[in-house]
Amino acid sequence: MIIENKLGITDYAELSRQEELISKKRALELFESGRLDSLEPGSFETLAEIHRCLFADIYPFAGKMRTVNLAKGGFRFASLLYLSESVKKIERMPQSNFNEIVEKYVEMNIAHPFREGNGRSLRIWLDLMLKKALGQVVDWSLIDKEDYLLAMERSPVRDIEIKYLLKNALTDKIDDRQVYMKGLDHSYYYEGYTSFKTADLQ
Repeated sequence: MIIENKLGITDYAELSRQEELISKKRALELFESGRLDSLEPGSFETLAEIHRCLFADIYPFAGKMRTVNLAKGGFRFASLLYLSESVKKIERMPQSNFNEIVEKYVEMNIAHPFREGNGRSLRIWLDLMLKKALGQVVDWSLIDKEDYLLAMERSPVRDIEIKYLLKNALTDKIDDRQVYMKGLDHSYYYEGYTSFKTADLQ
C-alpha cells in the first residue's frame, strides 16, 4: 500500500528513494540552522516539530499524530483509543540519566505516534535528550542495523539489549554532522507497517 504523499508517487521504491533524499536534506537544514538546539528535549511538541521538518514536503500528515492503527509483523503499536493519553504519559517520564532516557525512547517507539517516519524522528529526539542530560549522542555507525532492529523489537518486554547497544555507542561528538546524519540512514528505517481499524482490535 502506497501512503498518500504530496509528490504524487505511486511506486513504493521510488517513494522510499525520494523520501530518504528529501528527509535527509531537511534534517541537515534543521541541524545546521541551530534550530534543533532551541527545542525542548523530551517533549512531544519537539518530536512533532522534528517530524514536520523532515516530512512536510512529502506527507500531508507531517507533524500530526496518526489517525490509523499500526502494526508491524505481529506487534501492534498503541491503539488510537489510547494514543493521545499514552503520549502525554510518556512526555511526563523522567529523562535525567541514560536509563530514564532510553526507557522514554522505548515507550515513545511503542506509541509510534506518526503514520510514517517514527524511527528517524525518534532517533533525533533521543539524541536531543542525551545531549542535554549527558553531553553525549549516539554514534549510529557503531551499531549493527540488525542488532538494533532486533533489540527494538524486543524492547517492549526487555530493554536491556537496546540499552547495551546505545550505551556502547555513545560519543561526545555532539556537534558532528556525520554522527548526526548517520541516524537517518535508510538501513535503520522501520518498514512493513500495516494499518487496521480500531474494530480489528476487538
